[in-house]
Amino acid sequence: MRAMVLTGHGGMDKLVWHEDWPKPVPGDEDVLIRVAACGLNNTDVNTRTAWYSKGTGEATTGEALEGVEEDDATWGGASITFPRIQGADVCGVVEAVGAKAPAALVGKRVLVDPWLRDWTDPLNMDRAGYYGSECDGGYAEYTVVDFRNVHPVESRMSDAELASFATSYVTAENMLNRAAVKAGDRVLIPGASGGVGSALIQLARRRGATAIAMCSPAKEDSVRKAGADVVLPRAPKDLQASLLAATGHDTVTVVADVVGGPGWPSYIDALARGGRYTCSGAIAGPIVSFDLRTFYLRDLTFTGATVVPPGTFGDLVGYIEAGELRPLVAATYPLNELRAAQTAFIEKNHVGNIVVTI
Repeated sequence: MRAMVLTGHGGMDKLVWHEDWPKPVPGDEDVLIRVAACGLNNTDVNTRTAWYSKGTGEATTGEALEGVEEDDATWGGASITFPRIQGADVCGVVEAVGAKAPAALVGKRVLVDPWLRDWTDPLNMDRAGYYGSECDGGYAEYTVVDFRNVHPVESRMSDAELASFATSYVTAENMLNRAAVKAGDRVLIPGASGGVGSALIQLARRRGATAIAMCSPAKEDSVRKAGADVVLPRAPKDLQASLLAATGHDTVTVVADVVGGPGWPSYIDALARGGRYTCSGAIAGPIVSFDLRTFYLRDLTFTGATVVPPGTFGDLVGYIEAGELRPLVAATYPLNELRAAQTAFIEKNHVGNIVVTI
């Protein structure tokens, strides 16, 4: 089969195109999926560059990094084996099933829940893995995955549109769950033009919360069209003054952050007493200045959001089938142009998600 294969940590040259890569064979509890489309996400870039390693404090750049260690170079703080086919956001059709997988899945169009679990202990976070990281993923014509990770989907959306949801939207939904976002909350969303950010806009509004987006001026119109109630500059001189002028409040009740970096202290200062901060990324840099007095004197709650509990992805598929979410596909590329797709993804001149098609 054709596949784009990651051969090691480093730059784009580590992504190697093959037209004769071995087609995977499903195990007893697996399904074989003919991939139609696969969305890009930050995990692909961060794993390739070893950005997760504590040996670097830089922002995500997509380039090879200095000082990283391979033994903590993935999201879970462990090493990764190569070669590896990445790609977590698969939409495709089940072509065959293993002996213990439901035969009724054959022929179904499906989405893949990217969180791999020990199905004898599915709530154990220490035993969780990620599709396209701890096993081969969807940047290929075919992929295999445990049948419990596939979700048939009934939708008029295209394959590329459906492939734009998995990682970004399940990450966003998990963040909102962790922060207990509800109707009436004011949710500040730095990096609102990206995949997770634009998902947070839609999912926060679905709950009846006010989505306050932060983005560059060039993206304001697109972010507003994505559903943001309020749009603020990416780096305002005075965030609280900007909030007051736009919303009548100089604080928010929730910050849902994937950015971090130099602007981080201003996000925390903008939290109301009893506010909640939830984080699932740090694309502008993982090392921030943290005043513990702000944290404890204002009774704030901080949550990290990575491993998603079982059931969350099924909820997301339900929202899709009910027509409650709108796909935001910024561009599509053929699989053999994955390097160009990643370059565009890293440059972040788009709003929404970038998808490769097979």
